[in-house]
Amino acid sequence: MNHKQIKYIAVIGIFILSFISHYIYNIIPSPFLSPFFPVNESIWEHMKIIFTPIIIYGIIDYYLLTKYNIKHQNFISSLSISSISSVIIYLLIYLPLYELIGENLFISISLLFIVIIISQLISYYIQKRNNIKLDIISCLLIIISYIIFGYLTYYPFKNYIFFDTSNNMYGINTYYLGN
Repeated sequence: MNHKQIKYIAVIGIFILSFISHYIYNIIPSPFLSPFFPVNESIWEHMKIIFTPIIIYGIIDYYLLTKYNIKHQNFISSLSISSISSVIIYLLIYLPLYELIGENLFISISLLFIVIIISQLISYYIQKRNNIKLDIISCLLIIISYIIFGYLTYYPFKNYIFFDTSNNMYGINTYYLGN
């Protein structure tokens, strides 16, 4: 197995994990899980469906790359940059589409798949580069991202990106439209 094949497998693995991650908090509602998995149906909470599966699949990715003796420099950097950039890319494409046509499940899932492919391309090219040596900064970026996810889960902005239209609320069962 080569590096590209492992990245093809990663696309499928992350896509599957994305669907599973959508329901984790509903199955196990825990304050510990709320920064990692979506707690409602808002656009912002769904960014965890992209971010967390990339991070989780990183463990499998690392194992496969190591098992097949594939050079994978900058692994933590590639994980950090690909996960953060996937959220940014998704929002940059999805928000204008959402404004134009509203919520559309087919578009959301298709875009998720496309963004996962892009994230793995980013990861692949970063791993192929000469040693960047940003692992400490990259770890901090992942931790900071989860702190932001957690904070905005409990204290969301009163903005449509954070609004759960299905439950008519913001955040995690605390910020109802009436407040």
